[in-house]
Amino acid sequence: MKVLIANRGEIAVRIIRACGELGYGTVAVYSEADRSALHVVYADQAVPIGPAPSRESYLRIDRILDAAKKTGADAIHPGYGFLAENAEFARACKDAGLIFVGPSPEAIEAMGHKTRARARMQAAGVPVVPGLIEPVKSFDEIAAFAHSAGFPIMIKAAAGGGGKGMRLVSTEAELRPAYDRTTSEAASFFGDPEVYAEKFIEAPRHIEVQILGDQHGNIIHLGERECTLQRRHQKVVEECPSPVVDEELRAQLGAMAVRAAAAVGYYSAGTVECLMGADKKFYFLEMNTRLQVEHPVTEMVWGIDLVKAQLLIARGGTLPWTQGDVKPSGHAIECRIYAEDPMRKFAPSPGLIRYINLPQGPGVRNENGVYSGYTVPVFYDPMLSKLVCHGSTRDAAIARMKRALTEYRVEGIETTIPFFTVIMHNADFRAGRFDTGFIDRLLPLLDISRPPADDRRVEAAISAAAILAFEESQRVQLPDDGDSAWRRAGRLEAMRGPL
Repeated sequence: MKVLIANRGEIAVRIIRACGELGYGTVAVYSEADRSALHVVYADQAVPIGPAPSRESYLRIDRILDAAKKTGADAIHPGYGFLAENAEFARACKDAGLIFVGPSPEAIEAMGHKTRARARMQAAGVPVVPGLIEPVKSFDEIAAFAHSAGFPIMIKAAAGGGGKGMRLVSTEAELRPAYDRTTSEAASFFGDPEVYAEKFIEAPRHIEVQILGDQHGNIIHLGERECTLQRRHQKVVEECPSPVVDEELRAQLGAMAVRAAAAVGYYSAGTVECLMGADKKFYFLEMNTRLQVEHPVTEMVWGIDLVKAQLLIARGGTLPWTQGDVKPSGHAIECRIYAEDPMRKFAPSPGLIRYINLPQGPGVRNENGVYSGYTVPVFYDPMLSKLVCHGSTRDAAIARMKRALTEYRVEGIETTIPFFTVIMHNADFRAGRFDTGFIDRLLPLLDISRPPADDRRVEAAISAAAILAFEESQRVQLPDDGDSAWRRAGRLEAMRGPL
């Protein structure tokens, strides 16, 4: 089988690696800005699909399908983001005779519209956050709900997801501006201006449950992930399992997630997201009908390769596990490493990576999409990689993450590595005492200092010497393995780093 990956960056590399282990051929697609990207180097074939802006490349269904046809691909894996939760894309793949590595278009549609999903979940007996079941038709309906439910409330895009198109409203004065802003964002991000409202759960935790289902009606869960640490509604640190979920609660969460997935005939990998209050009561929030960014922490703890499972399910295979077969082991934590400057309010920091040193050692996993000599473009999400550490206990995983962060070096651009170092040393984080407002409360107190200028010059000199030594060690002729000269040259360039 040959799989085209309709994505870029670290997730495209992740999928290519899984396909390689299964013996599947791979096809990368790339924009003009990604000509030298790592996923292009690693894939068996690579096809250009347009200019840098994603609307002219990675979001062009016609160009992606044309690339699949030209290369003889049998299947398309969408990764996450871009077209991953686009029912039209899933349907177009099937109409073109291609296997879509994901759920059915009908399941994507059922869970993609938040108010319709809430109504379906209520009918299936799944607890949902108290709120409106239908999108509002006017501001007056939002105002009426706010007055009956009481502040605070959340206004959300009906077709939204991924932390976009949502506003917390704490007072009457904030209501109208929040409504106007959310409807505008909903139209801009999702092409649908409809919004609805929910009661805001005070000091909640964000807990999500990983499920796997096949096309024969079998569904299992792989426990929960703790995704509470967020900035601007975007997850930054994830872990598995949650430090506040015991075996009894895990079983309840898992049963709820399986019931939610069964209600829409779901198959493939999917995630049921919940809000949990301080009283441990949980409520359905939404379902992500795709692979999650944070899936590696589940893989490290539960021992199942989710991408390989997706590929098996997409080909019509039966899940080789029952719920009783799968057991968790240890604890895993993930930090999303971004090209952002914590000292400048997390402003994007694109540019040339002069040198990168990835952490290694027992229990350390790098989901990486960049290399020394790569220029981080300005057109896409600034995530460089995901650093994942596994240990026998949560304390062991945190200790390993602390050590790994000290080894992680990036020269040429600023990154969020210092920010995560502060979090790993924070007493409340280590004790598991946090909610979704934790990062916002922590940021004003942070002291993320850089080395003095003299120290930085010393560091730069050491890095430069290391780069030169590495380049000399890599100046060898790659064997002719039947690939094109272009691909061999790309591999060599990625190995060498900057010249």
